[in-house]
Amino acid sequence: MAPRRKKIYEGKAKILYEGPEPGTLVQYFKDDATAFNAQKKATIEGKGVLNNRLSEFFMTGLTNIGVPNHFIRRINMREQLIRQVEIVPLEVIVRNFAAGSIAKRLGLEEGTALPRPIVEYSYKNDALGDPLVPEEYIIAFGWANQQDLDDIVALALRVNDFLSGIFYGVGIKLIDFKIEIGRIWDGDFMRLIVADEISPDSCRLWDVKTGQKLDKDVFRRDLGSLTDAYTEVARRLGVLPTNTTTIKPTLIN
Repeated sequence: MAPRRKKIYEGKAKILYEGPEPGTLVQYFKDDATAFNAQKKATIEGKGVLNNRLSEFFMTGLTNIGVPNHFIRRINMREQLIRQVEIVPLEVIVRNFAAGSIAKRLGLEEGTALPRPIVEYSYKNDALGDPLVPEEYIIAFGWANQQDLDDIVALALRVNDFLSGIFYGVGIKLIDFKIEIGRIWDGDFMRLIVADEISPDSCRLWDVKTGQKLDKDVFRRDLGSLTDAYTEVARRLGVLPTNTTTIKPTLIN
């Protein structure tokens, strides 16, 4: 492990450290798993390694098709070098099928195909439970303007098209996912780019044939080993890292 730099921020699943150059950060992936706004917690050996590799895979793919994002390069098994951004305080949720909260809100059976991809926003605030917010709130409170929202929707739908195709090609249905968006400046010109991570932590993934869940719902709903589920996703995509240890989740009281 490289010498530790100054810690900038620690979240539920990642730690951000000062980067080696101005405008960069080192993103470290932890083995911690949380659900229900951190009311349920566990340490799951190897999860951070898998998510680091998977996020690298997806971000690199987005770069290759011209979707701007914060990823620069992977440093080691748990860390990657990223661009420092100003995070828009929203989680951008894209739904292709009904699951989770939208199924409960609208009384839909989980797995129901939606008429078209639906983009929703939640306000990033753990104390409030990341509440859903309409565009009117976002604009009124200055979190983003209308042009920003148009650009965010365009980015989110491009990510959806890319991920849906990649997953379907390996027999996985992309039910929904969430991303975060960051602002970067080139002089006086501001651009919006995809930030944070893309991994099974932030997606709902079901096997096309069996409906088996291959995402964090395995942990939320006690459906088995989260490491096994994430390992299966990595195996199908051909990005399974070596030297990972698969053990049963250890719950932390």
